[in-house]
Amino acid sequence: MSPPHFADLSRREREIMDIVYRLGEAGAAEVSAKMRDDPGYDSVRVTLGILEKKGHVKHRRDGRRHVYFPTVPHGKATKSAIRNLLNTFFKGSPSKAVLSLLDMSSKRLSREELDEIATWIDNERKAQDDSSE
Repeated sequence: MSPPHFADLSRREREIMDIVYRLGEAGAAEVSAKMRDDPGYDSVRVTLGILEKKGHVKHRRDGRRHVYFPTVPHGKATKSAIRNLLNTFFKGSPSKAVLSLLDMSSKRLSREELDEIATWIDNERKAQDDSSE
């Protein structure tokens, strides 16, 4: 079975997945309590069931309650979401995405942040030089 596609999620489903990832695992009541505009236990329970049918979560029983957990590790889900963002808005270009993020920042980058970015760029250039030899 292929991994679930996160681009197919509704806003509410994404919000619930964010909460489940943040908590690691959770029941419907825990998820509902963490939501911005509490949609109610039953609505969250139904949406978790939909997410399970779509392959995003699984559950285990803990007494009478169902405890849901993600089927895809957070790091892999993050990479998939970023790849989708790049393809949708930046024609697959990481540099265009980075430049857009830097351009929209409401504050200037600190010296430490600039140094961190510069170090990463220097390391990438060295790696490319080493691989071309």
